Amino acid sequence: MRKLLLAGSCVAILTGFAAAPADAQQAREYPWCARYDWTTSNCGFVSFQQCLATIQGIGGRCEINPRYTPPRQKQQRRRQSQPY
Repeated sequence: MRKLLLAGSCVAILTGFAAAPADAQQAREYPWCARYDWTTSNCGFVSFQQCLATIQGIGGRCEINPRYTPPRQKQQRRRQSQPY
């Protein structure tokens, strides 16, 4: 019985580590939202056309996602020439 309890505890602990909350960077915000009514929206659209195709026939409107921040572009370092 003790071995079973110990094994169950180990499984519970390991499952807790596996179910740790995801990083904020993994939560992806997209630039367009489909608003179906005043409480329901879906902000998972890459383009305006994709949003329009989703709401076609079911109603709603497409709007810009206010939480979207575009990914940063890597800045290239300019090599400054050394005076000889």
